[in-house]
Amino acid sequence: MFVRGQQDDGLRKTQSRPADSAAAPNAEKPAAAPPEPIATNAPHISKQTRLEIIRDFETQLVYVRTPFPMGTKGLRLMGGVITPNGEEMRQALALYGPAVKPGEPAQISFVRIQDDHIHFEINGGPIRRKKWYQKVQISGANGASVPTSPNEPQNNPHGSYVDLYFAKYVPEMNAPQLRQLLYPVLDFNARNKEQAYLDTIPPKAKEAILAHHVLVGMNQEMVLHAKGKPPKKVRERDGDTEYEEWIYGEAPADVDFVRFVGDEVVRIETMKVGGEKIVRSEKEVVLEQPEREAKKEQEPQERPANAPSLRRPGEAAEDVPKPANGAAPMPPPPPPDLPGPASGPGMVSSL
Repeated sequence: MFVRGQQDDGLRKTQSRPADSAAAPNAEKPAAAPPEPIATNAPHISKQTRLEIIRDFETQLVYVRTPFPMGTKGLRLMGGVITPNGEEMRQALALYGPAVKPGEPAQISFVRIQDDHIHFEINGGPIRRKKWYQKVQISGANGASVPTSPNEPQNNPHGSYVDLYFAKYVPEMNAPQLRQLLYPVLDFNARNKEQAYLDTIPPKAKEAILAHHVLVGMNQEMVLHAKGKPPKKVRERDGDTEYEEWIYGEAPADVDFVRFVGDEVVRIETMKVGGEKIVRSEKEVVLEQPEREAKKEQEPQERPANAPSLRRPGEAAEDVPKPANGAAPMPPPPPPDLPGPASGPGMVSSL
């Protein structure tokens, strides 16, 4: 039997619990401790762990931390080093384009564990896999079987893969340890696309984006994250240079004119309410431009006609084909000066 005062106290406690639970999500959760590294003498991965990894990672949504080039060649990850990288990665992105960009969500669609590496396909992989009904073949009594769908493989422009290699064999590990090994290419802890993208850019650019501020040297994707889509766009030409300006704001508020040459911000002009004009053109953040640099290196450099040369008179140029013995023939002597035929009205010169 409960006393009236005790019952009221119980009601007060139950009524205060929803408020406590509502405030709990707003509180910052403590950062999870990093998993222990895999022991160097760890045994081979067991069959049970194989099944658990495949079940845990397949169909899991992640965020990409590095660009995946389009095509059948994916990424190789070993010891935290991504291959291809540097110049090879820039050329691949310039030739084929990215299948997935940093910060974009992706889905692990297939996991296969080999002897010395683990194969992860994202967004269906570079080659589309056939459904069960696409493998059905129809045949008559005396005729050959006819497939119901074409047998040619179909490329997947938004799919790719990453192979995680180990020194000798795939060791015994748990899911947190495997996620830590994949962190250079895939982020399993990001809560949204914005957070995943900000973790892949320089700290100075990240601070500017969080403050909704544009810096000279940013690319278009960074400006979109910082200011959103521009209400107005203007394309003009300054001499031989074509540029595009994104206009943010309208009078009587401040108006920002963000000028792009290619994919890079080269000039920011701000018109204040009081009529003050602020122009910034010096680079404030330095970013890698893999696609643009690779295209510049692939473009043939034109050689001026009157460029100086160290070749001797009569020596063939390097780009001129040479005979099999390697000796270039001497140029023929110039013809002697012969008097030309007389010309005048009514006279025809003979050839």
